[in-house]
Amino acid sequence: MDFWPEFLANSWGREFVAGGFGGIAGIISGYPLDTLRIRQQQSSKAGSAISILRNVMATEGPSALYRGMAAPLASVTFQNAMVFQIYAVLSRAFDSSVSAKDPPSYQGVALGGFGTGAVQSLILTPVELVKIRLQLQNNSYTKLHQADPYKGPVSVVKNIFKTEGFKGMYRGLTITLLRDAPAHGFYFYTYEYMREQLHPGCRKSGQESLNTMLVAGGLAGVASWVSCYPLDVVKTRLQAQSLSSLQQYTGIVDCFRRIVKDEGYHVLWRGLGTAVARAFVVNGAIFSSYEIALRCLFNNGSIQTENAI
Repeated sequence: MDFWPEFLANSWGREFVAGGFGGIAGIISGYPLDTLRIRQQQSSKAGSAISILRNVMATEGPSALYRGMAAPLASVTFQNAMVFQIYAVLSRAFDSSVSAKDPPSYQGVALGGFGTGAVQSLILTPVELVKIRLQLQNNSYTKLHQADPYKGPVSVVKNIFKTEGFKGMYRGLTITLLRDAPAHGFYFYTYEYMREQLHPGCRKSGQESLNTMLVAGGLAGVASWVSCYPLDVVKTRLQAQSLSSLQQYTGIVDCFRRIVKDEGYHVLWRGLGTAVARAFVVNGAIFSSYEIALRCLFNNGSIQTENAI
């Protein structure tokens, strides 16, 4: 019974819990746009995000936009909490010359973000694999290559273990690592840099406005997605296929070559507009929820509420 009070009394505990709140806010706010992005990436005939949205609403209903959300939502509290906790530790560890009373240097921020992305890919790969299989199961590509529809995340996991074994749960690990490590470096660097530009001195005082959190977080999400988007397209293709798929990519390089050959270089940027829009909304929500939760846990919710950035 004494665990949570003691846990929250520790700064690590507060970082962990605040990160969890941020993750939940991010998933709920951006999941429909994520579903549209995945469908755009998977097929060259998918069309624009608007046409996909209209088709989904007409043929599958609004609930289809949230299909597969249980998998990331169930793990997102732990996953995002770990991301913010690992980042807090690594950003200091990579630049130990900075005083504990001062914010970490931008170099420490970038390197800490890079390391955080590498570590979190171990958690994220199975979650995104399940999510992608569910998000794609009712589109035309999957209907051609999948015998039985999945009933939910547990059904996907059982099928993967049955047909591909434990190794199948980590299909796409390498490409996820290559995507997430540098992307998280850009992510945290952009957030810390932009919040300081929008509200000078706030990195040390921690007194930025809500608008600053939303804008800096949104821009951080946009920067990270633009930096890694072609790798994300390849990752989606690799994780969408199973051993029963007719089209088999043998690896990252093979997938890259074949989709460029068949669909042109523009395919590597298909769905970027949807991803950027989602990234701004989601990461604005993540950082705002994280910062507000952190302030509530540290100093009883002290936060500036003025409209001006």
